[in-house]
Amino acid sequence: MANDLMNRFDLDPFFDRMTHRFFNSNDLDKDYANFGNLKTDIKESDKDYSLKVDVPGIDKNNIRLAYQDGVLSLNISQEQSNEQKDEKGRVIASERSHGVMSRSYQLPGVDKDHISAQINDGVLSVTLPKLAESNDNNGNIEIQ
Repeated sequence: MANDLMNRFDLDPFFDRMTHRFFNSNDLDKDYANFGNLKTDIKESDKDYSLKVDVPGIDKNNIRLAYQDGVLSLNISQEQSNEQKDEKGRVIASERSHGVMSRSYQLPGVDKDHISAQINDGVLSVTLPKLAESNDNNGNIEIQ
C-alpha cells in the first residue's frame, strides 16, 4: 500500500532537484528557493484519502485544486517583491520574483462532488471521500 501511494505522485526527485538548481543557481533568497518544496503527506482509509501539503506563506487565492480522471492537481502561483529604501525613503533596490508550482496525485475512485479543502497554519488539508462500493457483482447472479 505504501508503494502504491508513493507511485501516485508524479514526481522524479532527481530531475526536480536538477531543475531547481538550474533555475535557482544561488541561495540569496532562501524563502523563494524553498517555494518548490510541496511536502505532502497522504493517508488512505476505507472511506477517504486525506492529504496535507505544506504551503507556508501562500494565500489561498493563489492555489488551484482540480480533480479529474482519478488525478488531483494542485497548482500554485506566487509572487514576491522586496523593496529596500534609504533613510530618506528613496528606493535603492527593488526585486520581484514569480514562482509556479504544480503537483499531481493519482487517487482513483473519489467522489469528486464531496471533496473538501482548507488551509490552517500554512498547511493545506484536502479530504477526498471514496465512492461507495457497489455489491452488485457486475450484474452476475450467484447460483445457489
